[in-house]
Amino acid sequence: MPDAEDVRRIALSLPDTTEKIAWSMPTFRVAGKMFATLPEEETSIAVRCPKEERDELVLAEPGKFWIADHEASFAWVRVRLTALEDDGELRDILADSWRQAAPPRLLDSYPELGLPSAD
Repeated sequence: MPDAEDVRRIALSLPDTTEKIAWSMPTFRVAGKMFATLPEEETSIAVRCPKEERDELVLAEPGKFWIADHEASFAWVRVRLTALEDDGELRDILADSWRQAAPPRLLDSYPELGLPSAD
């Protein structure tokens, strides 16, 4: 089961990522744009996720994903770290959020980065 240190390690391994404390919690940013936070005493993460996909995730796996009330109108979803299978799943989630925030120059430089593995 991944924990906050795994989030930090994986997020900071993504290109041009920095960690910054904001709202009294760690946040991770690519080229200055936030793509992940560690709220809830670092037992969950909040990541970028298109609203349509996020709603499907929450319906399909409510024990893993949920929408915080104050984020309902934004394209973010919460993920319970204890519900994740392994570091690979965490990496896929963080990389997907990173891709949504990364500028085109980084996306062009790392086209293969974090693409979910084919099953």
